Amino acid sequence: MRATSIGHAGILVDTLDGSIVCDPWFLPQFHGSWFVFPRNDQLSKELMERICNPKYLYISHIHADHLDEDWLVANMNKDVTVLIPGYPTRELERIMLRLGFHNILRTFDGEEMVLGPNLTVAIHTETSMTDGPGGDSAIMISDGTGRLVNQNDCRTNDLDALRNHGPVDLHWLQYSGAIWYPMVYEETPARMRELIDAKVASQFQRAMRYVEKIGARAVVPSAGPPAFLDPDLFQFNVITGDELSIFPDQRSFMARLAAAGHQGILAIPGTEIEINSGPDGDQFNVTHPMPQAEVDLIFADKENYLRRFQADWLPWLEQMKAGWHQPTDDLLERLKAWWEPLMRMAPTLCDAIGAVCVFRAGDLPIAIDFPNREVRREVPGETHGFRFNVQRELVETVAAKHANDWSNDLFLSCRFTAWRAGPFNEYLYNFFKSLSVERMRRAEAEALRKLDPDRGGLAGKEFELDGWIIERTCPHRQADLQVFGEIDGHELVCTMHGWRFDLATGVCRNAADHQLRIRRA
Repeated sequence: MRATSIGHAGILVDTLDGSIVCDPWFLPQFHGSWFVFPRNDQLSKELMERICNPKYLYISHIHADHLDEDWLVANMNKDVTVLIPGYPTRELERIMLRLGFHNILRTFDGEEMVLGPNLTVAIHTETSMTDGPGGDSAIMISDGTGRLVNQNDCRTNDLDALRNHGPVDLHWLQYSGAIWYPMVYEETPARMRELIDAKVASQFQRAMRYVEKIGARAVVPSAGPPAFLDPDLFQFNVITGDELSIFPDQRSFMARLAAAGHQGILAIPGTEIEINSGPDGDQFNVTHPMPQAEVDLIFADKENYLRRFQADWLPWLEQMKAGWHQPTDDLLERLKAWWEPLMRMAPTLCDAIGAVCVFRAGDLPIAIDFPNREVRREVPGETHGFRFNVQRELVETVAAKHANDWSNDLFLSCRFTAWRAGPFNEYLYNFFKSLSVERMRRAEAEALRKLDPDRGGLAGKEFELDGWIIERTCPHRQADLQVFGEIDGHELVCTMHGWRFDLATGVCRNAADHQLRIRRA
């Protein structure tokens, strides 16, 4: 087995039974905020040909630094077989079909799937609202000569699951930041320093916990950090280590791995890592696309490297910003018509937010009044619990797209400032991640499940679905099957966590001690 880095979370895995490309990201994302670091826009033609024509394509989730839609449309062979994680919704599958891919292979959470005489994969999904309704995933790939776990930035809760497939040779893992907190918040420099240090420490601790549990022979730091080339955001690059940023680069985590006695492998785009399965099987053959001295210089002289990278892309950035949507006269009315029906269908979620969120789109002061389920103009001086300040043209651009996940389409750009009166409120961001009927229905059901253990008296009730009378709540975690239930062939699937029940018997295929009441209507 050979794994070639193609940047960020991107990997080309060559196996005995064909190649798998994971999360190929090449074009700047999040409104020109994120670029691949180190840069991957200068890979060899031979490598690009292999990347564009694999046997399988795996997209871990729908964030734009993993799902590069424009690049896939322009470059990826549409005959490739797309490995789809077993997510609660079929959003990713619908997106891939829309992009022109027609060979879709759905997988089941955590189950090994045989793809060839030697090749097996298992895709593990996470579907908490923290990941957004679209979920997140990690993949295990094995071909008899090596076993690779690509965890990218999936925060798996089952720390044993990925390891239970067998000893792992290579563990590709996120260690750096991938969020806007705390940099965009209005804080004093001293307080911001405290928050940054705490966040970075938390990131490293979480990553090291995964490292210890997986116990791979070698760890490859991946899935971050991005490069910030826009002059407005350049301060988010960690160069000296003193920057107020949660984006340390590979050097920091490599040092942490070495201090704990783990082998780390530094990979830049184009680096090939061959798993040695011979008599010296504890070794890896690592080949960089450039001399080692040049690899070292990327990090030792990082600011100059980034400035050269920036100079190549500044014209593109200027053109991109010029294309942002200009202010319209009806932005408030459009948001009101869009969001108020969603608020009314999510009373539990809105009550959990419990305050007014002021959203200032440039010179337009919008109040999202969650207690009253209303979108209106801000009343000067009114009490509010949350505040966002975003350039008007950027809000117009996201609204014109009718984006259903403003975490992905706006907040990850870091092109805003924020303030809140109290602690973090997960339900506020869950609202912004769920701006469609499909997503909001799930967000409300999840809020109700978490905040009302009795599920509003649903226990013992039944409902009808496609000719079957089915118990209303899933025996796994009491998800509302009227919201999360889906008939798939001879099975009912609870799409909250992927549990599957035989329609004829009600027996759960995920756990022998769970059964669901099901009968023909």
